[in-house]
Amino acid sequence: MHFRSVIVALLLPLSLLAQEPAAPVPPTAESTATVATNKKTPKNASDKKVFSGFSGGMMLHIGYAFAQSPDELFRNSSLINAQNLSRDGVTIGLGGALRLHLFDHMHIGGEGFVSTMPLMSSGSNIRTSWGGAMIDGYFTIGKFSPLLGVTIGGGSTKRIYVPSQTTKARTEDDKETIYNASFTKTPFFLLDPYVGFEVALNSHVHLLFKVDYLLPFGNKNSGIGETLHWSSFISPSGPRLHIGAMFGRP
Repeated sequence: MHFRSVIVALLLPLSLLAQEPAAPVPPTAESTATVATNKKTPKNASDKKVFSGFSGGMMLHIGYAFAQSPDELFRNSSLINAQNLSRDGVTIGLGGALRLHLFDHMHIGGEGFVSTMPLMSSGSNIRTSWGGAMIDGYFTIGKFSPLLGVTIGGGSTKRIYVPSQTTKARTEDDKETIYNASFTKTPFFLLDPYVGFEVALNSHVHLLFKVDYLLPFGNKNSGIGETLHWSSFISPSGPRLHIGAMFGRP
């Protein structure tokens, strides 16, 4: 009996030690570095993100075009009646753009437009078509994103004059010719600076408002196949107000 008491007295401290929780293992330098890297990875990835989305859409515009004087519009000036053919006027049209978003502060892409200035009720008009590469910078304040940019590209101006009645004119060899219409087409290089802002309706739809000023350069009397002089400023030029919607993924 005494021997059993001695055995119990010796084993009891050992059993109590076995039931105590193991002491925590101190973290090593390698494990600490791994945890720190995992915590910083998402932040570093967002800081280095270049592509931040894309968008595209359509825009309506209205503006004012400053055209050339009537005697420069068409090849046969004898068809022109300056009292009937307006030099300047309101122009309206449609266009669209497709853009990539970079660094959350830049758009790059392309855009194109068609703008028509009616001249008379007979169907005469000046129609300007242009397009090119665009780039702009923007920043976001709540739902508003002011932007400033430029489009560089090219286009052409088509001018058609349809008189209200048949017109007779003398040619260079003194022959009488009957004209029902006159048409000319002028290609050009362009710069189109613009400023505007976007309003976010949600993360995928933005309303776009912008004002641009078309600056075409070329030869006033150039036709298809003729040599262009890109240093010459030509018309029609002028400001336009664009209103449209852009759809995309941020």
